[in-house]
Amino acid sequence: MRRPGIVGSALAGTALLLSGCGSASGGDQDAAQLLVWAGTGTGGDALAEIAQGFGEELGVDVKVELVPGDQLQSSFVTASQGNNAPDVVCGAHDWIGNLVQNGTIDPIQLVGPDAAQLQELAVQAVTYNNQVYGMPFTMNSIVLYRNTDLVPEAPATMEELIATGEQLVAAGQVTEVLAYPVGPTGNPYFINPLYTAGGGYIFGTDAEGNFDPADLGLSQPGAVESYTRIGALGETGQNVLKRSISGDNALSLFSEGQSAFVVEGPWQLPNLAKGTIPYAISPVPGYEGGPAASPFITVDACYVASKGENKVLGQEFVTDFWGRTDVQLAYQEAADSVPASTAVLEEISATAPDIVAVADAAAASGQIMPSIPEMAAVWDPLGKAQAAIIAGADPQTTITQAASTIEAAIGG
Repeated sequence: MRRPGIVGSALAGTALLLSGCGSASGGDQDAAQLLVWAGTGTGGDALAEIAQGFGEELGVDVKVELVPGDQLQSSFVTASQGNNAPDVVCGAHDWIGNLVQNGTIDPIQLVGPDAAQLQELAVQAVTYNNQVYGMPFTMNSIVLYRNTDLVPEAPATMEELIATGEQLVAAGQVTEVLAYPVGPTGNPYFINPLYTAGGGYIFGTDAEGNFDPADLGLSQPGAVESYTRIGALGETGQNVLKRSISGDNALSLFSEGQSAFVVEGPWQLPNLAKGTIPYAISPVPGYEGGPAASPFITVDACYVASKGENKVLGQEFVTDFWGRTDVQLAYQEAADSVPASTAVLEEISATAPDIVAVADAAAASGQIMPSIPEMAAVWDPLGKAQAAIIAGADPQTTITQAASTIEAAIGG
């Protein structure tokens, strides 16, 4: 594991500040400690290892506690309310609205040449009510993987993709036109490219570019039109989209040669590298003559806890250490992630072309997943509506009901 380099003047200044902080009793100084919470898994392990470089540079103790990802946000809010919060928490950008609403994270300043290297969409993701709240370090979005033995060239449209897949099925070369994760209860994250390609949107934006919870796109005519097209691809239509295909089996259908196409995220790259199927990466295509298919972009970031005991250390870790290009490069190499830094992307362009291809696809047509608290009311009813429409339910009745349910939850 490569350690980040020599500390800059800002970190040196923090060390001097910390050296002057004695105990309340006037006796020996307590050793300063930075407590960081992050999610479990490869990314958390990498973060825990690299964060020790901050402690080595400052001469302070860094402790990283890894919490299961599905519990991290709620655990952090609960700890903050009980005045038992860490100094820094690292997690998804779409937590920001909820965390700000609960008074658990502080704004930060993105300054210096390294901050200027962050991708614009990554900065947009961590900006809420015109304030920056986190230091972004990854950017994920779903893409189309294709078997290049069967499909040498990327399909330009969804119609072309489906026609190619149907020809391969008819020839007995595959059994599925497309491995697209839907699942029994729907999947709004994965379906969003098809929804936007049909002209739909989730939340509109105000004059300043902030997501507007009063403008729910699912209640607009474009949503019905888009889901009519999605329904036509479903089980009672072309049978391309199926509830039997989910995140649990979509990749295996591709890896075992049962489909020439799969829509998945960059987190599957290590699994694809272990397989024998030659593949290439391209954006999820839109419909002929329509707008681009726009997948959600999700960003991981580190945040300064409002109730942390060592906020000076927290600010320095997030803004001056974790935002450094060498630190973000070390994380990318350890976690095999898609970086938020253009400088890191350039650095790895020759050695990690798949990562760069995912980043390019996101930059071309991706959209930041809404981070407003109201987004939490969308997932369940929209997913269930998607599954019903793909199973053959009437798109207008189903999506209109889902929109009413979501509006009632937001209004309540």
